[in-house]
Amino acid sequence: MKRLIILISLWIFASQGYSQGILGGKVTGSFQMDMQVSREDTIIGSQDVAERFLSNSYTTILYTNGAFTAGVRFEAYLNPILGFDAQYKGAGFANRFASYKKDFLEITVGNYYEQFGNGLIFRSYQEQNLGLDNAMDGIRIVARPLSGLTVKGIIGKQRYYWEDIWQTDNGLIRGGDLDLALNDLFPFMANMTTQISIGGSFISVYEKANPKYITVNDTLYQMNLPENIGAGAFRFDLSHNAFNLSAEYARKGQDPNAINKDNFRNGEALFLTAGYSQKGLGISVAAKRIDNMSFKSRRNETGNMLAVNYLPAITRQHAYSLMAMYPYATQVDGEMGLQADVMYKIKKNTWLGGKYGTDIKFNYSRIHSIDKQTLNNNTSYMENITMQYESDFFKVGDDLYFEEINFEVGKKFSPDLKTTFMYSYQTFNPIASGHEGYPFVYANIFVADGTYRIAQTSSLRAELQLLLTEANYGDWATGNWLQATLEYNLGGKWFAAVSDQWNYGNETGDKTHYYNASIGCTFGTTRVQISYGKQRKGIMCIGGVCREVPASNGLFATITSSF
Repeated sequence: MKRLIILISLWIFASQGYSQGILGGKVTGSFQMDMQVSREDTIIGSQDVAERFLSNSYTTILYTNGAFTAGVRFEAYLNPILGFDAQYKGAGFANRFASYKKDFLEITVGNYYEQFGNGLIFRSYQEQNLGLDNAMDGIRIVARPLSGLTVKGIIGKQRYYWEDIWQTDNGLIRGGDLDLALNDLFPFMANMTTQISIGGSFISVYEKANPKYITVNDTLYQMNLPENIGAGAFRFDLSHNAFNLSAEYARKGQDPNAINKDNFRNGEALFLTAGYSQKGLGISVAAKRIDNMSFKSRRNETGNMLAVNYLPAITRQHAYSLMAMYPYATQVDGEMGLQADVMYKIKKNTWLGGKYGTDIKFNYSRIHSIDKQTLNNNTSYMENITMQYESDFFKVGDDLYFEEINFEVGKKFSPDLKTTFMYSYQTFNPIASGHEGYPFVYANIFVADGTYRIAQTSSLRAELQLLLTEANYGDWATGNWLQATLEYNLGGKWFAAVSDQWNYGNETGDKTHYYNASIGCTFGTTRVQISYGKQRKGIMCIGGVCREVPASNGLFATITSSF
């Protein structure tokens, strides 16, 4: 509590007009508090919680003075809102750092976030809505000695809730990254239309190996667990006029862990993107292959925490709730997939474009398992156990995990009326979300969204969503859904909304209405929102990383502010 009082005092001091000129520098900050009051609801499965009032709070204060920057972030989970790991319970300074830029060097000590390339072997980041924070604690150095040359070096450990990581055996992460922008580095390429950059990364994780044993033919053997796990990646980016192409390949050394069931097979990942863009037309294609790429700084960790790398999803990330009813999570043990996006704008004053033109978007994604074959008879029994399988890099596996066809049409009918219409057909394999053995989910989803400007400072938005499926397999696949939302906005300062998500097609349980009403206001940089209603149990995913959200019934409020 003493730390909280000190922080509030600092916040008041900084916000009372002192954000400029403190010790010759500048202070800025932000604050967010999420509050929840939930009660038991046996119809939707909302549990009775001992602590009725739950809250997550985050306060960040930054001080900048020329080339010097320092900051702290205070977090308080008293107690964590539903869906967040109970290990977050408590309060304290979760993040503190100091950074200084001098000549071509930038040095950061304390907590920092960093990413090498696409993150296939290293990404340190925070995703607040998922309760995910794998901030590094250590030293980060960035050097730019020449134009077009960037060298990065990092060392440290990752955050693990409130654990004192320097008193544990959590892995020590060390690594470096090199990026070469060839057109900036070599004068003869400066005026070329084609832009080329290449890069490479290396990461090593050291974790002390505790004895682990395996029984083979009634004989007990101690596994030879590696204590240094290395991973390397190479990437390149090329652009020429309207075209662009990028690729990154990563390979990870032997890393037997809890997620891959002590598989000693090397991991590898390939991520490709290509695109074409001109006025009124945009095309992009992405493809990836992942094989045994679970990578954590503690080999026995199975949750979202302590992830060293990041494996980006190539399925569309939906904002509409019924479109995201069955979200896909990246399968780190092995997947192959592709995604294609086409965006086209029909010109104004044409038969299809009308007075204001029409925006059309098409998206297709498909994710499969990788080919996995049992090791042949020439392989030793012990190698068969530890390596587990072999895989043809270019062969697609038999299991379909996810497929989606998505169309979106954006149409403006008048200066005051804008609409969006979407259709999605999704095929979802329940094994991708841990529901092995259940039949596939096939869903047709429709969305109509319209905003009408009533006056210069007010608007009304209406949204209708419909999900049609024959899937009725339990509390996670419950048939057809219908959702309606009505939102009123006044001058960008006040808004109010009501919605109802109705599980009218549930054949195995109650045809529940998940109603919700909210009101909010914005004054300057401060925003307050209060809502009351029901939240269904489900999976929330952001960027292919997911967490389970429990059912709740009650009040939820959010306050955000900055200075």
